[in-house]
Amino acid sequence: MSADHRAEWVDLLAAVREARSHADGSLTIFSNGTDRDDRRRRLMEGAYFSARLIPTYHAILCAIVLVFTMWHWSILLARYRRRVRRTDSATIETTSSSNSTLSGNATPPELAKSLVYDERSSLLGNGRRFSRVGLLHRTARMVRSLGMYQPPQVADKVLPSNSTSLVVLLLLSINVFYSVYRTVWTMEMAFVFSDRTSLLFVANLPWLYVLSAKNQPIRLMTGYSYENLNILHRVLGAIMCLLALAHTGGMLAAWYAFFRPVGMTLMQFLSLPIIVLGLLALACYELLYVTSSTMFRDWWYELFLGLHVFLQVAALAFVWFHHQNSRTYVGAALAIFLLDRLVFRLAVKSRSVQADLTVMDDGNTVKVSADWPVVRSRFAAVFGSSVKNGWTSSEHTFLTIPAISRKHLLQSHPMTIASAAPSAGQDHAWLNLIIRAHDGFTRDLLDHAKEHPTAMVRFDGPYGSHHALHMLQDSDIAIIVVGGSGIAVAHPLIWSLLHDAWNRRRRVGLIWVVHEGSHLSWIGHERLDELKEMGLHLVVPAPTVKAGRPDVAALLGDMVSDLKVNEVDSRIGVVVSGPDGMNRAVRNRCASMTWRGIDIDVSVEKYGW
Repeated sequence: MSADHRAEWVDLLAAVREARSHADGSLTIFSNGTDRDDRRRRLMEGAYFSARLIPTYHAILCAIVLVFTMWHWSILLARYRRRVRRTDSATIETTSSSNSTLSGNATPPELAKSLVYDERSSLLGNGRRFSRVGLLHRTARMVRSLGMYQPPQVADKVLPSNSTSLVVLLLLSINVFYSVYRTVWTMEMAFVFSDRTSLLFVANLPWLYVLSAKNQPIRLMTGYSYENLNILHRVLGAIMCLLALAHTGGMLAAWYAFFRPVGMTLMQFLSLPIIVLGLLALACYELLYVTSSTMFRDWWYELFLGLHVFLQVAALAFVWFHHQNSRTYVGAALAIFLLDRLVFRLAVKSRSVQADLTVMDDGNTVKVSADWPVVRSRFAAVFGSSVKNGWTSSEHTFLTIPAISRKHLLQSHPMTIASAAPSAGQDHAWLNLIIRAHDGFTRDLLDHAKEHPTAMVRFDGPYGSHHALHMLQDSDIAIIVVGGSGIAVAHPLIWSLLHDAWNRRRRVGLIWVVHEGSHLSWIGHERLDELKEMGLHLVVPAPTVKAGRPDVAALLGDMVSDLKVNEVDSRIGVVVSGPDGMNRAVRNRCASMTWRGIDIDVSVEKYGW
């Protein structure tokens, strides 16, 4: 590098570094009137403003998380109050029944007034009267219907619901605002824009890792687990890739404005160590984006898992050495990654047990079964629990089976727990996973199970949101719609609802779409008959291999009509787990019913990737 090149580069970086170091407001900027000093002053002012602006980005995101936290805990408080009312109502009924039986008389007058209100409330006894829905409630349901609606896919890309899209647009808008706010669009000031986008990029790093971590505080605060937040993780990753490209474009503009006039060629500029490190980090993040696409994951899932870990570690290293101002954020992101992976996932939540591997009647499905004494821990709620401590309906675990092959030693795959969760007083746990073979790990597992009836397996979990379970528990009518192996989601939920001591009057329905009749053996006819005797309303359409795909939306509408009886304003909860087409059909039928004033909520249970 020539003396002129070096002087220009040093002067440029020194101005930005000085401005960043005085982001607390202690910097005084002045100019003596020369062109060089005026340019330095403008660069310092831009860099100084960016250094003070970016920290407010974290404040905005924290405020948004706080809003969702308050919303979540208000719902939990409302659930608690409803349960208290149910308990009080059950106590009154028990006392009334006892007094009538003992004395041989009718209900005492002092209790009769209390029971009048209960008779006019819903079967849940939750205090909601049978009255027509008011204008305010109807308007709220129409708004909720618009948020619930899921648009049709575009170019084979599945779009999220409107409410999720609004959150995505909010995240995108905030990043665009912080990128362009008070930006001067001149070639000379392109370096300030490049500096701003680089600061915003590294500021997003901890948030990117928090959204992807399996063990993170957002779940405890908002109720949303990592698989619910996965779409935001992917969107934020795409935004960061755009920020990285914008930073690169700004640096190229800076070369054109500052270094090209003094004789530095583009190749000389790109060969600077700081630029090389930046380009390597850019390459890693762009490759992360490409290999995280749906098509790539579907084709080479195991390769996606390996590259995701390798590329992100390499990218963090390159960003660390690329610029010293990034190291605080890189260190925070690395700490989140190591805490999640090493402390929680390996040390706290992973357990190895001997499991049975059973090939089901269809010859293409494996049931992984294991049991153990339940280990109760008073610290589980604070430090996290493993499956040895039990699990909750609708949760899942990551499965690792090293015995299949050497390449599966470090691989872990998410599987929904298909067996009922251990009850409070239960001292033994039985865990079942229903795994239908496709490609990769599941196909290797099927081939291994055909020759080996047992294997040592490692469970990492449980994980998952409790939103679906709580929503169904709060409903007068609970309906679950699943396709194929989605019964692994449905069975624990149904078992929990039918054994719910808080509300034995709830009506529960299941629509199970199977590809072949033999798939009913995944649960077994005896278990299905047992659930029907307990009150389950079961609909199993003809297998799709013979009759084609049924109209799931119409089946859902019929079941709602059958179970709603004559209640004016029953609360209905719907959970769906199946192919994207089924999920969208059920979601949009629920949106249509909500628009007509029916009190219905829906939850789609699927992994975000």
